[in-house]
Amino acid sequence: MTEVTTTPKKTLEKAPKAKKTTTTKAIKDLFAVIATGGKQYRVSVGDTLKIEKLSDTLKEGDSISFNSVLMLDNGASDVTLGTPFIKDSVVTGTLRKIARYKTVDVIKYKQKSRYFKKYGHRQPYFEVQIDSIK
Repeated sequence: MTEVTTTPKKTLEKAPKAKKTTTTKAIKDLFAVIATGGKQYRVSVGDTLKIEKLSDTLKEGDSISFNSVLMLDNGASDVTLGTPFIKDSVVTGTLRKIARYKTVDVIKYKQKSRYFKKYGHRQPYFEVQIDSIK
């Protein structure tokens, strides 16, 4: 008689999976909501934003202070709302660049009357970097 021997199948052992570490989101730094140029901006220290041109006398490198602070939040529990503004609260920044946006073409046309007007517009803006929130 012939003997049949079977060898056990090798079981593939799976490598242990890496544990997923759930990190809680770091509490964000202090931020404020300011109003300038008819718009509202949410800013934090170190942010760079483009705002409407404020004055012709300002130059690059000048310091700008925003007194119209609508809200302050430290990211945890303290929220201060103004009615409409917060007294003695100031956001200061540095004017980094004075520039203009890309050209917006405006065309007026009426058919069959030989009426065609075309002009462009470039809106000026200030690029401001936020230095401190008080």
